[in-house]
Amino acid sequence: MATTTAAPPSGAGTSRSGAARPAFLLLMTVAAVAALAVALCASVMFGSRSTSFGDVLGVLGLFGGTADDNVTTIIESRYPRTALGVLAGLCLAVAGTLMQGVSRNPLAEPGLLGINAGASASIVAATAWLGASGATDTMWWALPGALIAGVLVHVIGSAGTGTSVVRLVLAGAVLTAVLMAFIQAVTLSKPQVFDSYRYWVVGALGGRDFDVFWSVLPFAAVGFLLALALGPGLNALALGDATAVALGSNPARTRGGGLLAATLLSAAATAAVGPIAFVGLAVPHVVRALVGVDFRVQLLFSALLGPTLLLLADVIGRTVMRPTELMVGVVTAFIGAPALLIAVRRMRGTT
Repeated sequence: MATTTAAPPSGAGTSRSGAARPAFLLLMTVAAVAALAVALCASVMFGSRSTSFGDVLGVLGLFGGTADDNVTTIIESRYPRTALGVLAGLCLAVAGTLMQGVSRNPLAEPGLLGINAGASASIVAATAWLGASGATDTMWWALPGALIAGVLVHVIGSAGTGTSVVRLVLAGAVLTAVLMAFIQAVTLSKPQVFDSYRYWVVGALGGRDFDVFWSVLPFAAVGFLLALALGPGLNALALGDATAVALGSNPARTRGGGLLAATLLSAAATAAVGPIAFVGLAVPHVVRALVGVDFRVQLLFSALLGPTLLLLADVIGRTVMRPTELMVGVVTAFIGAPALLIAVRRMRGTT
């Protein structure tokens, strides 16, 4: 697997080195926070029955507003999926940024580590032979499956002399192939398992409560804090191992920490909402095109734009086919693909 480094984007707010100018960076921060605020409001306002912004203010008790019990119930029922959208979007986007930074491959995304396949295999096995059902049961079976898959990939990929990103990616591909074969064998032989699995595997924010959110939050918090600590190391790693060592960085430690953080973040998101694709691949490219190649900035903006993309995709899925809903995992592909194409066209090329 070739490892390549994306060249600095040609965005108007970036210097020749690819770093964003402070004034431009401040403007982009304000715009990203505003976009996230709009997505949060839209997530609690729109659904099978839409409510107004005034109703939302009334439920929150702001500016002297009030709301009747029916509207309050409708809006409060959307709080858990909004919180899960923020958490899952942050986890997937930051994990994707870490994977692309650690592997120096613009096509890297969280699924390369076998996380999605591990969670899926665990759920299928638990549903088939242990009677697992419901969002909470699914989450508790998906989480250990995702973590075990991540550990296995690390153990297989680091066996022998040293740790190689290429071997890790190949180990993830091999483990994914084996687990997917297991999933197909079980779901094709047990129709009731297939009915349960097909709903989870697309990825959705609805049908889950705050118990799911609080259960995965510790894993997400540890992964995100570790990711923030790795920003300077990833900047040095982007210049090559020899240069990183000359600058006082430890490439092996940076890669190990990055892969651990990506595993924790991916496992938390997948266990909570299912294997939602494209967020971990598209958001890092969009962020890099907007703010440049500094990983300290990329990680922060990924944490803002990932939730924004996922929440807006969920709102579109809830409103485009009323009264039924389109799964958010389907909508992210339709939204993420054009954004990714625009971002890639802005790149000068790869080396």
